[in-house]
Amino acid sequence: MSLAAAPGAPSSAAAWLLRFGLAFALLNTLLTFENRWPGFGVRYMPRLSFELCLLLVALMAWVAWRGPLSRRATHALAGAFMALVAVRYADVTAPAVMGRPVNVYWDGRHAAELLGAASQALPAWQVGAGLAALLLGLLALGWLVRSALAALSHSLAWPPPRRWLLATVGALTLSFAAYVPHGPDTRWFFSLPITPTLAHQGALLARVWWPGPHRANLSESPALAGDLSGLASARGPADVLLVFAESYGASTFDQPRQAQALKASREQLADAIQASGRAVVSARVVAPTFGGSSWLSHAALLSGVDTTDPADHDLLLASQRPTLVSHFARHGYRTVGWMPGLKLPWPEGRFYGFERLVDDAGMGYRGLDFGFWRIPDQAAMALLHAQEFDRQAPARDQRPRFAVFPTTSTHAPFHPLAPFVTDWHRLTGTAAYTPDDVRFALAAPLTVSQTTPRFLESLRYQNTWMADYLRRLAPPSMVMVVVGDHQAPALVSGAGAPWDVPVHVISDDPSLLHRLMALGFVPGLTPAPHPLGPMTQLTRLLLTAFDAPAVHEAPGAEHLAMPPSLPARSTPGS
Repeated sequence: MSLAAAPGAPSSAAAWLLRFGLAFALLNTLLTFENRWPGFGVRYMPRLSFELCLLLVALMAWVAWRGPLSRRATHALAGAFMALVAVRYADVTAPAVMGRPVNVYWDGRHAAELLGAASQALPAWQVGAGLAALLLGLLALGWLVRSALAALSHSLAWPPPRRWLLATVGALTLSFAAYVPHGPDTRWFFSLPITPTLAHQGALLARVWWPGPHRANLSESPALAGDLSGLASARGPADVLLVFAESYGASTFDQPRQAQALKASREQLADAIQASGRAVVSARVVAPTFGGSSWLSHAALLSGVDTTDPADHDLLLASQRPTLVSHFARHGYRTVGWMPGLKLPWPEGRFYGFERLVDDAGMGYRGLDFGFWRIPDQAAMALLHAQEFDRQAPARDQRPRFAVFPTTSTHAPFHPLAPFVTDWHRLTGTAAYTPDDVRFALAAPLTVSQTTPRFLESLRYQNTWMADYLRRLAPPSMVMVVVGDHQAPALVSGAGAPWDVPVHVISDDPSLLHRLMALGFVPGLTPAPHPLGPMTQLTRLLLTAFDAPAVHEAPGAEHLAMPPSLPARSTPGS
């Protein structure tokens, strides 16, 4: 039989090779690309896709049995292939941008919120143009994939090349399977396969849909048996303000350029701490998340339970475990959850046991909006102080406060950023910011190349308002705990950065700070280079320091910078 008479035969072997080669190359490229760091782009990688080789064998078997794929079958296969491309993109982009592997279920639940934050930071026409370009790009890509699969199917209908293709794919697959860890790399020509990622995501979904077998996996809660006597003085129990500083990671100390860019604002904060009659000790701990998913760190610190696995977080919130919030409430504290980033109903929040849980809508902010996270951190702090920490009003509840305040102004994309306002009282009214303030903030350019400068600017803003609050408004006996919830995305913190975050404890009580130093904290705003342990360890350390009475000073306590005129606070009965 002549070449032209063979079923599915091309006009020449060269034509067959061109048709098959182009189709295979396109499909292979879509499953082997890598991230172009820093950013969301991709780059070509000259590797083979293991999944595509398996698909080629399956197609050969199908075509030999039933002939080329029908139009409907081609469309169905193209849909499945596009899903693989999406998984590949998420698999290579999430570690490069966020600094951690993707979790399709948990990240997907908050994708709309992240898109909303990005859309608020860009002009409407840019958002519309971007969505239109994305839609057109997906349609074009889908057409290319369908065309390539159809071409591949028809190419395989010609019998002569099949044996050579099957032999080649078999040899490559055997070479891939023969790889032994720490031995010769016999699979260098393959890109990392997508199948393990799919299997891992399936296992994560199974934990979500069938949580019963995993409930016992939650780590133990810390003992909450103390009486918080370490926070008491002749003036009464101290207020405690726990600030979860969004995206505040150890990279701001470890990377010289970032540390230098923040040096002046940190010195300003240190000066304000000392001028207010306080001192600060610092440490670093390992967060249960990286680049996002702040709630995992919130839950880990407030409960003392490991939430590194997001599924454990949801199991925790459905449990009856005790929390720092309930612990403070049992000892006479008014507990407040102050959450300007909370925009949707959060029934799970009942787990923590806040006496007052305040979201974006209930905060009473009447100023102009700044993007998706519409309430700037300084304004949120001004409202928190006016409503809870300022007890000048005759009818104000005089109980000590335990308030938890997760910030938002340092949240990616770090734009727009509100200006610092010297008049804190103004921030609680309708004239908090001017229209020019908003226009100027929105006019600042927003590009991937500007991510790190924007991030550093937002941290300088954080240091500035914290310094001014401590200097001018904070109650004298307030204990302020500032904890980074996670490192900034890898676009800022870099590839392979540790999951360490800083923690600062600011107080006018030398004995409390000395106890923390005995537990591993160091004087000043710069933490030691090695973490004390996971975030859950910080829960136990704080409980130890808050519960214990005054003890002997820790080695090195003489270096703790306290104003000379400040005496050690006396405990009741001393």
